Parts: sequence; structure tokens; C-alpha cells
Amino acid sequence: MEDKLYTVTDAAKILGCSKPIVYELINKGLIRALKLGHLKIRKINLENFMANYDGMDLTDMNNIKPYLPENQVAS
Repeated sequence: MEDKLYTVTDAAKILGCSKPIVYELINKGLIRALKLGHLKIRKINLENFMANYDGMDLTDMNNIKPYLPENQVAS
């Protein structure tokens, strides 16, 4: 069983975002993490997050909605 653990820094690099955003995702419950000295994220939890929120706009994590390119208008 391969169950790689990522640090917050690793997860930020994978997601292409900053560490504070990863901490916010964890604190909001959008990514599950565990604490072993420092926070760690299981590979499966990072993959689940990416699959569950694919196509979503997480700019405002209190108001997650589908991502619409600027030239599209929600109907």
C-alpha cells in the first residue's frame, strides 16, 4: 500500500498555490490532514480534493461555485 504523505509546502507546489491557501483549505475542511509534528496530507486526500473541486471557483472559500470564464455568464 503506497500512501505518500505530503507536507503543506509539497501540497502548495502540487496545487500551484501558496502555503497560506493550503492551510485555509485544511482549516475549512476542504482538504483532510493529519498532524505528525507538522501537518501532513495523504496523497489520496489531495487527489480527492482535486477531483471533488475540479471546475470550481475557490476564490472565496465561503462561496464555492462553478468556475465560469469571464466571457461566459451564468444563466
